[in-house]
Amino acid sequence: MGASYSRDLAPRPAEIARTLQDRRTPVSPTDTDAEERHRSPAPSGQRLRALLDRMRSPRPPRLWFEIMLVALVYWTYSIIRNAVPEQEAQALKNADRIWSFQESLGLAFERSLNHAVDGVTWLVVSMNYYYGTLHYVVTIGVLVWLYRGQPGRYAAVRLALAITTCFALVGYYLFPLAPPRLMEGMDFIDTVRVHETMGSMSEGNLANVSNQYAAMPSMHVGWSVWAGITIAVLAKPLWVKLLGVLYPTLTLLVIMATANHFWMDAVGGIICLTFGFAVSYAWYGTIAYRLPQRVAST
Repeated sequence: MGASYSRDLAPRPAEIARTLQDRRTPVSPTDTDAEERHRSPAPSGQRLRALLDRMRSPRPPRLWFEIMLVALVYWTYSIIRNAVPEQEAQALKNADRIWSFQESLGLAFERSLNHAVDGVTWLVVSMNYYYGTLHYVVTIGVLVWLYRGQPGRYAAVRLALAITTCFALVGYYLFPLAPPRLMEGMDFIDTVRVHETMGSMSEGNLANVSNQYAAMPSMHVGWSVWAGITIAVLAKPLWVKLLGVLYPTLTLLVIMATANHFWMDAVGGIICLTFGFAVSYAWYGTIAYRLPQRVAST
């Protein structure tokens, strides 16, 4: 019975062979890690961080997506901007406050500029066309240039513009403001109406689809400074960089000379743009213009 018990406890040859084989076969750390990951899926927090990292990584833009996004942002901006209640009494009161504040600083010069420019027909008509067209032409042109020549930076710079535009809606809602040309008893000249250039925004069909009291902030200035900075920083020829500096400067002159904005509206536009670039910086972790010019397709 003792011999039988000993034989049962003795290791069998097959078991000895398996043990020796396991000892001779090294265990790969990679295989162990893969097996561990298979058994223990990554926590949701890690998966979310990985997803955010992929979304923040610069990548070549897709044309169909960009066209859809730009159209959607501008459509939303236009609908909300024009849906904000046109509070005429409050807008005129706010215009008086802006004018009084500028006078207290000794910087209420819009009316003098407006009358001076109106005396030179070719100049004021050119400014009217500038105000009505370049706001869109230059902005779209810079977006196309970025898309084609700076695809790695496109999304970050475009994000700054989109946030700027959306943030401006807060100003339109909270601070209705009449442009100088609509102020009562201030003798401002509506240069577009007087010179019959492209139709006046204050009368006819255009007055019915455009909020006349959404002057603060000025997106003419916000968009032009965005375009000017982008051109001045990323363009290579010196003369193109100079155009980037000149464009927002001329835009500021035009919006005041045509009595469409106070210079304080321009300050509001720059504040919105600053917020837009801050959001872009927070999302991508760096200044948009420091991202690589081109990135590999993924």
